[in-house]
Amino acid sequence: MVTNSQEREALPSTSAVTGLPQKRFYRQRAHSNPIADHSFDYPARPEDVNWRSLYPKMLDDQQVQFADIGCGYGGFLVTLGEMFPEKLSIGMEIRVKVSDYVVDRIAALRLKSSETFAYQNIACIRTNAMKYLPNYFKKGQLEKMFFLYPDPHFKRAKHKWRIINQALLSEYAYVLRSGGLVYTMTDVEDLHKWIVSHMTQHPLYERLNDDEANADPITPKLYQSSEEGAKVVRNKGDHFLAIFRRI
Repeated sequence: MVTNSQEREALPSTSAVTGLPQKRFYRQRAHSNPIADHSFDYPARPEDVNWRSLYPKMLDDQQVQFADIGCGYGGFLVTLGEMFPEKLSIGMEIRVKVSDYVVDRIAALRLKSSETFAYQNIACIRTNAMKYLPNYFKKGQLEKMFFLYPDPHFKRAKHKWRIINQALLSEYAYVLRSGGLVYTMTDVEDLHKWIVSHMTQHPLYERLNDDEANADPITPKLYQSSEEGAKVVRNKGDHFLAIFRRI
């Protein structure tokens, strides 16, 4: 029988103090080209996804309802797990070392919470959500999608790489249920205007007004639950929030 101490030792680059992986062992460049021909294993269809391998304690009638697209180092994903213990949340990250960190972080959190079974409702996969999202989710499956501090791709020639564009918005609408929400947050005003322009032009989305957005219990967490958001707060940067409802 493997003991908790043996399992902890098996986790690479784990802090002896916190029991969590140390980010310095998982450093990678901040952005990745989503158009490049990365090597990914991905399911041919949603029915082929082995969700139980990611959520061993999921119930037979459960399915993933929250998706954190470009989840980074998993700070907001962990927050989702804590806020919504009955919901399954998935983080999707294209960078290999960063996704490895999130997987190890979740494993360590589960190990530390073995008596309460906390964090069994979150998981992370390495994939390119701009290409393979419909391979993972059925029509109308998702309740919430999060795009927090996405790569702004400043150069005009790279705007086609932005994760919010008209073609992809139709794919997002396909996997979102009617009334589902898309949360966007960035510290780049130009990208915020781009997101708002494209989403308001799309016939399947409407923007929440300020009262609706502020009444959402998730809204306060969007500012600094993620590592990128916390960095913006430390640097006293700007936050630009927009939340949209799937019509």
